[in-house]
Amino acid sequence: MTGFDAVQLSYDEPLASSLHTRLTRVLGGTVKRLHGVRGMRRAYRLTAELVDTESFFLADGDFAIDPEFSTAAVEPLADGVAMRVWQAVNPVNGLTYGYGGLKLIRRSALREMGQAVDVLAALPGRVEFCRQTAGITRFNQSPFHAWKAGFRECAMLARGSEYGMTDASAQERIDAWTSSRDGEYGTYAAAGARDGLDFAKTVASSPPRFEVLNDPPWLQRHFTTLYGEQRATG
Repeated sequence: MTGFDAVQLSYDEPLASSLHTRLTRVLGGTVKRLHGVRGMRRAYRLTAELVDTESFFLADGDFAIDPEFSTAAVEPLADGVAMRVWQAVNPVNGLTYGYGGLKLIRRSALREMGQAVDVLAALPGRVEFCRQTAGITRFNQSPFHAWKAGFRECAMLARGSEYGMTDASAQERIDAWTSSRDGEYGTYAAAGARDGLDFAKTVASSPPRFEVLNDPPWLQRHFTTLYGEQRATG
């Protein structure tokens, strides 16, 4: 390790335990784990209470770190920077950007996080996006998990201008998500992307309803309603 603690934040991802082992092997030291906490904002805040360093690595439960990722070259966060995000490869649509990537984040920023639906967009301070790719976001571990990723991301991309994105940049990513067909369960990611866009249109006049994007049981129920119980568990 390089003076930074590390935490894996998982909820119900089938490969979380093996990816935690991989993360520990690459980062070295002890990688702590917070698992199964309902309420995404609450879960992120709780990770800050697990660590002893002001800045720490934070990885999602479906993040597969590149075995060649080197912590030796990682610089501390500059003043005013709340988080640095390394890119992740998306296995179903060919995009490589910050979605699902590895983070170096300030504990104090998490404790002061605001209320945006995109939880980490509510951090006080600047977010620094690193051009380096740190691994693969393995969200496509089941039909439901692939669908959920597309649904959440495209529902938020539909409001891209609220997160500092240009309409063109948001549309480029939406186009890639909705045409996903590579990798395991790619068609479910595409279906989720289209469903997420429909959801965003439906609730556009009631922004508080976007909070269900951070409610895993609601997402599970919605998927089951659309596609059936067998798809939700398979």
